[in-house]
Order: sequence, then C-alpha cells, then structure tokens
Amino acid sequence: MRRLVTIPCAGETLAATLDEAPGSTGLLIVSGGNELRIGAHRGMALLAAAIAEAGYPVLRFDRRGIGDSTGTNGGFRSSGPDIAAAAAALRDLTGVTRMLAFGNCDAATALALFHGQAAIDRLVLANPWIVEPSGDLPPPAAIRATYAARLSSPAEWRRLLTGGVNFGRLLQGLATLTRPRRGQNDLARTFATALAAGAPADILLATGDHTAIAFLDAWHLRNLPTLHHRDSDSHSFARPGDADWLRDRLLDALSRDWAAATAPPARG
Repeated sequence: MRRLVTIPCAGETLAATLDEAPGSTGLLIVSGGNELRIGAHRGMALLAAAIAEAGYPVLRFDRRGIGDSTGTNGGFRSSGPDIAAAAAALRDLTGVTRMLAFGNCDAATALALFHGQAAIDRLVLANPWIVEPSGDLPPPAAIRATYAARLSSPAEWRRLLTGGVNFGRLLQGLATLTRPRRGQNDLARTFATALAAGAPADILLATGDHTAIAFLDAWHLRNLPTLHHRDSDSHSFARPGDADWLRDRLLDALSRDWAAATAPPARG
C-alpha cells in the first residue's frame, strides 16, 4: 500500500511517499539535484513499488524547497537535516530496525556525508558527484572518454570533415585536456573520509555516464568500496534493462544487510 505522509524538518515540512511492507529492514530513497521524489521517468516511484513488493518498506521525500516540501532549497550540502528527519520518519512509521539508503548523483554524495547523523546502516550510492565541472563543460575525464569514443567512429570523422562539429566547443574541450591533472579535490577527499568512517557501501556506476567517469578518475588513488558496473550511458538508469539491474542490486544489498544483522555472534 502506498500513502502520502508529511515530515517535520527544521521548522519546515517535507512531503514524502511511503510504500508499506512488513519487513524489519527499510529503504530510504534520497533524490539528487532538484529532482522530485518520483524520479526521472517515474524511476524512483517504480523502484519503490518493486522493493516494497519484495517485502521492504520504502520512503521517498522531497528535500526542503523542492516539489511539495516547504522551505528554501539549499542544495545537497545542506540536506543533512532532511535525510535525518526522513530516516526517523521511516522508523516511526514502520518500526524498521535496520535501514539502507539509496541516492544517485549528489544525493549519493549527501548520503556519504550525512548518513551517520541519520543512523543509516548501509549505503548504495549511484554515480556519486565528487567532481565539479568547469564552466559549461563536463569534467575532463568525461571529455577524454567522449573524444576517445568519437575518434574511433568513422561517422564522427565524417561530421568533422563536413562541418558538422562545433569548432568553438571542440577547442574548449581540447584546452581542458591540456591542463595538468590534479589530485583529489576537497569534495572527493571529504566523500572518501566520510565513507571510510561510516556505514558499509556499494557504489553503482553507469559506465558511459559523465559523472561516473569523473568519479572513477578522481578516485584512482584510493581503495574503493564494492563496485558494480552497468553498461549504460544513462545517469538515471533509464535504458532498457537498467531498472531491473538497479532493483536487483538494491535487493541484494538489502538481503545482505538482513543476513549480517541476524547472523549469530561468532564464538571466541
């Protein structure tokens, strides 16, 4: 059963949707960017229904200042209170004793940074946003990957020779590639530190997505949590088969968390 609920948060009200189920482990879905809780192409609503059908209650919510929620939109860096309020509401409404949280893009980043204050037990983070683009161009790692693909395509060479390429943007991209590569930026370092000190995490990457490509490039000097790759260029996992793959990764993480939480203690 699906129902609309409201959640108090720092003097404002969050609009949320609860998909009810009898399980003692719940899923909190955090939306990225300025996306509504329904998700791109209704993806998060469909995902929540599928997870609840498998027996796990699911809560989705609009951050303050987004969609039906009141208040001012302060971006993902100010969403710690929203995540904590939504997690508390999921516990109060369903009685769950364990909680997994999922977010895509900067929602994944927010969960890495703020999951501790929400007492979230496990994370599934998709295409984490840890590299800010420069101007209106994607991160350099994404530009390199795009050019590598285009240089191997006869159709792209024909476009170049017949004037089908924007040379101004091409020169901007080439200039970006000539800049020296730097180490991890502040956001990447903060993300890494928060993950290392927090809950276990799975990271899901759409291999052709610019944000995922930039994530791997910025992370190259550090050990990674468990990585799962999907051969897709869709940031929101909207290509054929993506939704089933995403659902299966979340169900696997939920079942692993339940198994770990119910395992008998090891005898000394």
